[in-house]
Amino acid sequence: MTLQERIDALVALGEYIGRMEGRLEFVIRQSKLNNGWFTVENTKLSLKAIETEFLERKKLTEWANSYDIQENIEPKKVGLILAGNIPLVGFQDVMNTFVAGHHSLIKCSDKDFYLMRHFIKVLSEINPDTENYFTVIERLAGFDAVIATGSNNTARYFETYFKKYPNIIRRNRNSIGVVDGSETEGNFRKLADDVFNYFGLGCRNVAKIYVPEGYDFNPILEVFHERKLIVNHGKYKNNFDYNIAFHILNQKPFYNNGSIIMIESPSLQSRIAQLHYEYYSDKAALIEELASKEEQIQCVVGNNSLEGIDVIPFGMSQRPTLYDYADGVDVMEFLKKL
Repeated sequence: MTLQERIDALVALGEYIGRMEGRLEFVIRQSKLNNGWFTVENTKLSLKAIETEFLERKKLTEWANSYDIQENIEPKKVGLILAGNIPLVGFQDVMNTFVAGHHSLIKCSDKDFYLMRHFIKVLSEINPDTENYFTVIERLAGFDAVIATGSNNTARYFETYFKKYPNIIRRNRNSIGVVDGSETEGNFRKLADDVFNYFGLGCRNVAKIYVPEGYDFNPILEVFHERKLIVNHGKYKNNFDYNIAFHILNQKPFYNNGSIIMIESPSLQSRIAQLHYEYYSDKAALIEELASKEEQIQCVVGNNSLEGIDVIPFGMSQRPTLYDYADGVDVMEFLKKL
């Protein structure tokens, strides 16, 4: 397939997602039955982001053209070990490999495989030649390069096992928010999207906020309380209740607004149904701290800029563009060099 044919197929896939036909609705429900965290609402949220940010023709064409992708390359077999924390979190890697003209050996997470397999089938219906670009596998073998996403523990295993091959190995990262006191209720509602969407399971979900010394948490707690229905989800409620019991037993102070537990902690990583916070008194010192933790941070959201730090607006953490690569590693440049 030519590059244009591959782009056309992806655009048609985006149009298919936008129509939200019955067969897609069925697969969404299958995915929910397989993984209770993948609610219909959250899966549709992920699909909408893919449709509008990745598969819109103008955006996709401009992005692909920016890499000067060569036709008639010798395709490589790229092993893709996908995460399963939020619906279709590995789609960007699969799409990038396809656009670059390589063959994907796709190891789906047990938590998220129905939709990926469905989309590969839909692409084959759009253009049968796409079948030459995708293979869903149980065990990775016969590959030329690897892109693997996992925890810090699995990353150490990946680095040892794949060290002889060109690779991208991703580890745990978390996203943070910076509050400076200028925020409105509207800002906090958008920050709530960054915190609560996908139950906070994604690496782009805000797991910690930095607030000024003496900060009054009431405005943010009141806005976050609007998400109180999230505790009706059984898995989330179990974590919420556990956090309360844990902190009471340990006699550790916390805020509880009925939708999330907020606790002061230096850690960037928080448990499900919990949000960490940390005070800062000097913006320069905060910038220095964030810079020192660059390898642990996926993205930073905020209302205002921070010198030397890429800050995206509140509410946009879970809407990455085609140029927003996980861990800041340009996947297309990696694929071009194979």
